Amino acid sequence: MEKVDVVWHQQAVTLADRERLNDHQGCVVWFTGLSGCGKSTVANLVDRALFEKSVRSYLLDGDNVRHGLNQSPEMLTEQHGEEFARRFGVGFGPQDREENIRRIGALAQLFRDAGMITLAAFVSPYRKDRDLVRSLLETDGEKQDFIEVFVDTPLEICEQRDPKGLYKKARAGGIKGFTGIDAPYEAPLNPELVLQGELPAEQLASSVVEYLSKVGKIK
Repeated sequence: MEKVDVVWHQQAVTLADRERLNDHQGCVVWFTGLSGCGKSTVANLVDRALFEKSVRSYLLDGDNVRHGLNQSPEMLTEQHGEEFARRFGVGFGPQDREENIRRIGALAQLFRDAGMITLAAFVSPYRKDRDLVRSLLETDGEKQDFIEVFVDTPLEICEQRDPKGLYKKARAGGIKGFTGIDAPYEAPLNPELVLQGELPAEQLASSVVEYLSKVGKIK
């Protein structure tokens, strides 16, 4: 494999500079849990609450990112052709899921470096993938910039909600490798915050905002 000489260039404006300008710290709040657990709903409510506090935040949602950065091979084929789509498209197999989260982790790191509070709502079923993102954001071992939020909603409740009809399709055999049905979900071992997904979403969002205030990310 050809060696590529890529050098990191230090920027004139630092993260600390941007945080002083924003009057709050940058970090990544990573919501994880089964499909239908309430991740996106809670993350959207947190985003709105932060906006109303004049905090610079942005929500990276699993489905939305799949419409652009991490399009599937099927989505890419029409515009770029089959060879391109096979090489760069991101499907839903184990390695595809790993690459999906790797890309999102790198993107979230850039948002953090811009001094923003990034809300990431992804099933992200594999513990090692979430831990990789954590390692990107905690290089100095002190500044806690990865906040893992486990939305702990029982599978039966997620199936009852089934907002996209995915569980029904998976149970009928229409979707293979669906997390929680015939593919594993590895719950966090030591998340910063655990939310009981059966509770009202507004209450859960308030818990996240309160946590950000408690740990000094916002005022």
